[in-house]
Amino acid sequence: QVQLVESGGGLVQAGGSLRLSCAASGRTFRSYAMGWFRQAPGKEREFVTAIRWSGGSTYYADSVEGRFTVSRDNAKNTVYLQMNSLKPEDTAVYYCAASDYSGTYLYILKVRNAYNYWGQGTQVTVSS
Repeated sequence: QVQLVESGGGLVQAGGSLRLSCAASGRTFRSYAMGWFRQAPGKEREFVTAIRWSGGSTYYADSVEGRFTVSRDNAKNTVYLQMNSLKPEDTAVYYCAASDYSGTYLYILKVRNAYNYWGQGTQVTVSS
C-alpha cells in the first residue's frame, strides 16, 4: 500500500516557476515508477511526466518537454516536479501516481491505467 500526498501548488505569473513535491508512505516506494498527471477544468486528466524507480529514465509529454523536470529521492520517499517557464495553459490540478510497472517500454507510463495509487492533487494556477 502506498499513500501519496502532493504539495507545492499555488498561483504564479506566466514565465514563473514552481516545484511540486509528492511524499509517499510505505517502504516499497523505491520499487514504484512515479508519474505526474494534470487535469484542467472540463478536460481529461493528461499525462505530464514519469520516472522509473531508479530515477535513471524519464519521459515527458511534448507540451512540457524542456520546461518541466521530474526527479526523485528514494531516501526521502519523495518525487519532485520542477516547472519552469510556466504558461496559462499549464493551469490544472496536478496529481502524482505510483505504478508497479517495471517493463521495458516507458511509454506505458503515459496511460492512467498503468498506475496503482494516486494522490489527491494540488492546484497550480498560472496567470497571464
